[in-house]
Amino acid sequence: MTQTAVIDVQGMTCQGCVASVTRVLKASPGVADARVSLEQHSASVDFDPTLIDLGALRQAVIDAGFESAAS
Repeated sequence: MTQTAVIDVQGMTCQGCVASVTRVLKASPGVADARVSLEQHSASVDFDPTLIDLGALRQAVIDAGFESAAS
């Protein structure tokens, strides 16, 4: 069963940043899709909660060099 979560992403300044965040999220195990918005400073992620949790998704964003705070 897939869940969708919106993750806060701070520090993006261009479409290259959007591509980086999208790439790291989509590469995470259990992620079916990720849509990243520069304007809204967020990522909407469809994921399997039995394979990955929200904390791990936020950590992937942080590991990619951006900030992600709990909403």
